[in-house]
Amino acid sequence: MPDWLTWTELLTALLIFGLRVSDMTLDTLRVLFVMRGKRPVVWILGFFQASIFVVAITSVLSNLDSPLSVIGYAGGFATGNLVGMVIEERLAVGHTHIRIISPKWGAAIAHRLRDEGYAVTEISARGKDGMVTILNCSVLRKNVDRVGRMISEIDETAFITAEDVRPIRRGFWRA
Repeated sequence: MPDWLTWTELLTALLIFGLRVSDMTLDTLRVLFVMRGKRPVVWILGFFQASIFVVAITSVLSNLDSPLSVIGYAGGFATGNLVGMVIEERLAVGHTHIRIISPKWGAAIAHRLRDEGYAVTEISARGKDGMVTILNCSVLRKNVDRVGRMISEIDETAFITAEDVRPIRRGFWRA
């Protein structure tokens, strides 16, 4: 180990890194739950995130003479964002609105989705190259990939978009 680097500096930097990974993971999840209106979850995540942040920033400010502390802080920040995103994707909390545009197979896609228990709204529309069917379907986020595969089995060329939504009232939501 180089003489400018001590075990204390290294362990402090690793501690700061770990604290920032935890802090930013919670922060990323908190922001995503804010967007979904999950107040109790947001409060709990915010409490722990702020507590960890205070410990992390205090550790950095106490060790500003060590570049490793700053590197640990920045690296933990960046890594925590990614970890939070991965966890959020796996949790797949919430609902997604899927819009499908198909020039030929709209009715078949709608029929298949309905057979699988999803509510679908069909709209006839005129696209750049002629008539198309626009299908609107809202699903649980955890089912988005499954629904996408069903659509692709029928029409590989279908144009599919998805956006997160927050249900306000009424409608049909397949559990």
